[in-house]
Amino acid sequence: VQLQAFGGGLVQAGGCLRLSCAASGRTFRNFHGGWFRQAPGKEREFVAAVNRNGYASTQYADSVKGRFTISRDNAKNTVYLQMNSLKPEDTAVYYCAVTQILWAYADDERQYFGWGQGTQVTVSS
Repeated sequence: VQLQAFGGGLVQAGGCLRLSCAASGRTFRNFHGGWFRQAPGKEREFVAAVNRNGYASTQYADSVKGRFTISRDNAKNTVYLQMNSLKPEDTAVYYCAVTQILWAYADDERQYFGWGQGTQVTVSS
């Protein structure tokens, strides 16, 4: 599975963006989907994950809980990240990837693959 993230841009603090992650390959529905981000000078970090069943379960980093929503459409091989109430500290390159790890460990970046080019999100104050 290969993925490509898009939908980033420049937005003012308090604004919103919706990121999309398009996957190639017919087995996309067998994987959990995840979003990660990397800010300048920092390590890449977990943002959110959605269970392979989509509606069944999601996980979020504490820093984005209540503001971001992850979802997926297996028919379209796409994972989404709706980002509301954006803050300057959300500025980063956002990446998506997939994993088959046990759901309890779905925040572990090392278990993911299919990384494509990320999409830049810049939040101005």
